Amino acid sequence: MRTLAIGDIHSGLKGLQQLLDRAGVTTRDRLIFLGDYVDGWSQAVETVDFLIQLKKTHDCVFIRGNHDALCLEWLLHRKHNPLWLQHGGTATKASYDRADEKTISEHIRFLESLENYYLDSENRLFLHAGFTNLKGVDHEYFEQTFYWDRTLWELACSLNPVLAPNDVHYPKRLTHYKEIFIGHTPITKVGVALPRSAANVWNVDTGAAFKGPLSMLDVDTKQVWQSDPVTDLYPDEQGRN
Repeated sequence: MRTLAIGDIHSGLKGLQQLLDRAGVTTRDRLIFLGDYVDGWSQAVETVDFLIQLKKTHDCVFIRGNHDALCLEWLLHRKHNPLWLQHGGTATKASYDRADEKTISEHIRFLESLENYYLDSENRLFLHAGFTNLKGVDHEYFEQTFYWDRTLWELACSLNPVLAPNDVHYPKRLTHYKEIFIGHTPITKVGVALPRSAANVWNVDTGAAFKGPLSMLDVDTKQVWQSDPVTDLYPDEQGRN
């Protein structure tokens, strides 16, 4: 069984389908989705429908992203949020404006069921964005941090590579887990980039919402699969560009 981490999809269902096919995903694989299923391309409803069906046949873990939280808030309360609309919400709103109430209710249940983080049996942590508590995720004060934080990746990237984990100055946040897998902060927004690591943090967001591909990482072997740049799969759309 492979454990496969999938980066931010942003309604790019065509990229996800291409990715699953290229990786030869089977029901033996565990799929850990790192969040942000909506906001970007035009297929928000179709993407969530696909994920709901995928969970019925595959071993899936669905992490909550900040865009998923924003979408859920809009579906529940229909409150105007211009900032959300500017950052991919316009396409999501248009997609749900065409959906029936039964579909919307099912999607609300799916979005409410998302996990803030997942810790596997090998002490590998999966979450959308990061955490700030020096004692680890179990001690985080604000759950929004799990899907909004950018300081974890910033910290990992700025860390002096010669600093040993047992050094008194080594960041305590990075000492609790064997590896940490995140999305949220695109490695690039233009062109093809591979998932990359800094310290023990792996970033799997390769800019599928913009002009990059959607990526999947085998967390054991570090083999990578990618879709075409998602913008090429939706040539008549802008995504979040």
